[in-house]
Amino acid sequence: MFTASTLSGGKSEQYAQLVEQARALLDGERDRIANAANLSALVNQALPQLNWVGFYFFDGTELVVGPFQGLPACVRIPLDKGVCGAAASSRSTQRVADVHDFPGHIACDAASRSEVVVPLTRGDELIGVFDLDSPVPARFDAEDQAGLEALAQVYVESLA
Repeated sequence: MFTASTLSGGKSEQYAQLVEQARALLDGERDRIANAANLSALVNQALPQLNWVGFYFFDGTELVVGPFQGLPACVRIPLDKGVCGAAASSRSTQRVADVHDFPGHIACDAASRSEVVVPLTRGDELIGVFDLDSPVPARFDAEDQAGLEALAQVYVESLA
């Protein structure tokens, strides 16, 4: 049963609590849109200093915006553009301390300064990406990356 609660402890403990909340929230639901919407809302409410949290789904050619929290976003992102495209094409998490230093960065929200994008994969299949932006430079560290990768895995598992 899902219950949202205030996170406590150190960062790794907070992510462990958030992962458990996400598992409970997505439990029994297989719809990718519903789960992406709820996970975006959960993460946006739980983590500080974010200005965009959401999903882009791979349509076989490019990334297409899915459920998110934040300002209106770019609708389509080619796999060879921006941080999202880099995460999708490389199938590896991209953690960028200052997006202005990232070649080809796509500025959907001019206030964004740092970004982390986790690819969503099942085997060799690219599902999409889980994208978080912050107005704070260097907002995301290795603990954030590990916690967000765990949350992304909960999402992928919910689709099985």
